Amino acid sequence: MAGRDGQIWIMRDFIKCSGCRLCEIACSLAHEGKIWPEASRIRIFMLVPGIEIPHLCTQCEDYPCVDACPVNALSVNKTTGAVIVDKEKCTACGLCIQACPGKIPHLHPSGKYILICDLCDGDPQCVKVCQMGKWNALWIVPRSTVEKQCKLYARTPEEITKELTINLYGKFGEELL
Repeated sequence: MAGRDGQIWIMRDFIKCSGCRLCEIACSLAHEGKIWPEASRIRIFMLVPGIEIPHLCTQCEDYPCVDACPVNALSVNKTTGAVIVDKEKCTACGLCIQACPGKIPHLHPSGKYILICDLCDGDPQCVKVCQMGKWNALWIVPRSTVEKQCKLYARTPEEITKELTINLYGKFGEELL
């Protein structure tokens, strides 16, 4: 697809996530100016002890969240490929959440607008802190290398946790759910 050269994507390895939540802290510091994990654009879910799921926008090839917005508050940054939220236009109606296959967008804890990863304008702070800590659960790849697989990551934390738990623990994993 034209215009995608140079765009990045945040690859994630769920098994390597330690659950430290430094990505949430780095994100909230970058966007909110303070440590406020609830306002982070990346969230870590632990639905089964020991299985941590970094959950963030997958920049789906067809951007269903953008199409679902009735007030055009969502757009795609052509340089990065990230979804951009115009918080002045957003009415927090939640239609983008419903349209997202992973239910990834979420309401700002004190504002009346949606939060979606904007890739920190091409310099994702969550990736930086994950790499700095040497967890390597998050890293940057060219979007062109994963574009057709992006939607595979656009699943709910429950779906990802179930699959990972069964893959790690086999039949015993089903009992943990």
